[in-house]
Amino acid sequence: MASSEEDGTVEEKENNNKKRTKSALATAWLTFYNIAMTTGWLVLALAMMHFYIQKGTHKGLYRSVARTLKFFQTFALVEVGHCAIGIVKTSVIVTGVQVCSRIFMVWFVTNSIRQIQNEESVILFLVVWTVTEVTRYSYYTFNLLNHLPYFIKWARYNFFIILYPLGVVGELFTIYAALPFVRRSGMYSLRLPNKYNVSFDYHYCLIIVMLSYIPLFPQLYFHMLRQRRKVLHGEVIVEKDD
Repeated sequence: MASSEEDGTVEEKENNNKKRTKSALATAWLTFYNIAMTTGWLVLALAMMHFYIQKGTHKGLYRSVARTLKFFQTFALVEVGHCAIGIVKTSVIVTGVQVCSRIFMVWFVTNSIRQIQNEESVILFLVVWTVTEVTRYSYYTFNLLNHLPYFIKWARYNFFIILYPLGVVGELFTIYAALPFVRRSGMYSLRLPNKYNVSFDYHYCLIIVMLSYIPLFPQLYFHMLRQRRKVLHGEVIVEKDD
């Protein structure tokens, strides 16, 4: 009987040690990841400022930072994996929507349609994304290191109130500016007849994407407002089941 209890205790200790090891590895990886992403977006911010100071115009700015932007924004797909395997306690759906919408904007709108790359709306969402991501990844980094300055915490849960709507405006105007070029060129569209016997109109796809902001933006925005009340004011937020 005693031997059985000892075996159980040893097994429990081993399980606890494994959990601690996994937790330590997860924390180490997340710390490295967030430091890397903070650095990447800071590099992007500095490159944008350097370009504007040197050239005195926003024209050509997107192309000058496109490679850095595409790399770090695409690499953010890792965050969906973090949620999926449980090392970050955030909704996979919320994270997936946010990350994939950004990747769509970068690869399938701005990068694909060169005629719109000098639009002011592109610079608007690019500046908003950069400030948002530097703030967000800095917050995560300092939080993981257990040395979170109040200003970073305050910025994380206040800047978005203005930046989030501005970013949405920039994205929507960019997609709107792309519509005439997409319609004329027929890019990414599939016309009938074809061997697959299916059709796809990218022009209408972009319109649907724009319309999707109507239900999605309020949900994500109010989610952040609830998080703000919880973190800054200590309110207990009870999520309602749908």
